[in-house]
Amino acid sequence: MGPCTFGGASATMAERVVPSPYRDYDVLDKWSSQSFDDVTRRVLAQRLGAPPEPRFFAPAEFRNLEAACARLLAAEPGRPPIANWIDADLAAHRGEGFRHPDMPHFEVAWRDGMRGLDAEARRRHDRAFADLDGAEQDGVLRALQAGDVDSAAFAGVPADRFFTHMLLKATAARYYGSPEGWSEIGFGGPASPRGYVRIGLDRRDPWEAPLRSGREARR
Repeated sequence: MGPCTFGGASATMAERVVPSPYRDYDVLDKWSSQSFDDVTRRVLAQRLGAPPEPRFFAPAEFRNLEAACARLLAAEPGRPPIANWIDADLAAHRGEGFRHPDMPHFEVAWRDGMRGLDAEARRRHDRAFADLDGAEQDGVLRALQAGDVDSAAFAGVPADRFFTHMLLKATAARYYGSPEGWSEIGFGGPASPRGYVRIGLDRRDPWEAPLRSGREARR
């Protein structure tokens, strides 16, 4: 299942048992169609392959990142392996190309933010973040989101900004950059070279995913 909005109810596994309106759709069924060119297929093959081994975070830090991604996605740790891809981006120095002027370099901000996350878990529960149960992990993540933390542990990185603009954003971006995420929301992928034509509200091209929620979505 896809990411929860971290705002209202607790993001628990039980709450995410919601059928997708695109449950019968698999974007990879179009692998050999004119929707994907060779470049797209090479990129997809890489994303579908074995996840890269962690290189940026230390083992304990990576476990905490994996646990945090799992809570945000309401999934089992490592399934999907979003933390591996975030780690790979950081190890390869791949960032967004910009940052807030009062924030350190993104690699430093990630390290300080993840250390702060674990410090907050230990302050509240005397255990590493990865060792907490789901409700406890949600509580720590909500504290970061609200900025209700011991700010000294974050080495000057605003906890709320780290949560929203780095941890949550990277988790969602990596998930919805995967074919699994595309299929869940009925997205047909880059569609290169075919392209999209019917791009108006509540319209879709005939080769796009049919919406199945008791009736077909209007064309």
